[in-house]
Amino acid sequence: MSDSSSYTHADAHRRRRGALAERLQAAELDALLVTDLRNIRYLTGFTGSNAALLLHAAGDTDTVFCTDGRYTTQAASEVPDLTTVVDRASALALARRAAGEPARYRRTGFESQYVSVEQHAGLAEAAGDVELRRSPGLVERLRLVKDELEIDALRRACAAADQALAGLLSDGGLRPGRSEREVARDLENRMLDHGSEGAAFPSIVAAGAHSAIPHHRPTDAVLATGDLVKMDFGATVDGYHSDMTRTVVLGTPAAWQQEIYDLVQAAQLSGVAAAVPGAGTAAVDAASRDVIAGAGRAEEFLHGLGHGVGLEVHEAPSLAKTGDGTLAAGMAVTVEPGVYVAGRGGVRIEDTLVVRESAPELLTLSTKELVVV
Repeated sequence: MSDSSSYTHADAHRRRRGALAERLQAAELDALLVTDLRNIRYLTGFTGSNAALLLHAAGDTDTVFCTDGRYTTQAASEVPDLTTVVDRASALALARRAAGEPARYRRTGFESQYVSVEQHAGLAEAAGDVELRRSPGLVERLRLVKDELEIDALRRACAAADQALAGLLSDGGLRPGRSEREVARDLENRMLDHGSEGAAFPSIVAAGAHSAIPHHRPTDAVLATGDLVKMDFGATVDGYHSDMTRTVVLGTPAAWQQEIYDLVQAAQLSGVAAAVPGAGTAAVDAASRDVIAGAGRAEEFLHGLGHGVGLEVHEAPSLAKTGDGTLAAGMAVTVEPGVYVAGRGGVRIEDTLVVRESAPELLTLSTKELVVV
């Protein structure tokens, strides 16, 4: 594991831009117009709500950042090493800038997965003689493998979630009589107390029969003795997300509850162990799914095994039966098998982990033994 203290965030952003410039050259592009704010943050560190980046294949000297007047001070602090122009219509302004030097920006890519037909028409008009080429996924493919600064942010986001759950349990926050909504709000407030910028996604708290619904939304339903309570939640730190699910039981577990918990726990451990460099994403899914299928409950595992996590809570790669990717060291993924018995209850256990050369590094550290409250 490399030492994240050996380089700064500014160093990391320069390295990422350099890596993207190499990919542009390989794709025979002179530049890429980056308009997705997550990708802009990844490449520059900018955290405002309006920006565009015209990244040139020749490097930072020819790369231009644009935002509007609300963010001039912020941009000077967060993006001090790039030429900055100020224009509220940031993407159009950079397209016009490219049009002014058509020989330098002759073939400019754009993030076609995010640009609407109307937006493209405006960009094409502004770009003049510059050829705009559809170039989806160039930045996202770089984001697949995290550097140590990214992993540090993920680790801190996971720690905030772990600490929130520990406090909820120790303070009696999971008890009969509380509603799902109350528990969800409690978890999210505790994550804020432990350094989260906000919930990574709307928290799932599902009690009793609701726990058999994979993405149940919390209601005013009241927790009761005998319930399985499934909690899927995460924190955000420096823009990076954590994602963890734990299932507990209120009171002594029934035999069927213990049975499916033990099964999901075994499947989750098998999936974690399979998350190694070179493993196919479908094979990792199978490592968990086969355990559940072997117990005759294949039809009760209703979703893919996991997904990438980073600046988005759901990003590539996809760990699923239909997955066609391969894991590499430095990827951050979730492993989250579940068994859902309709009308009765369900169990899901989920960790966020980093794929490492030796063994997966778990970032979510809350116990995976069945907690009886």
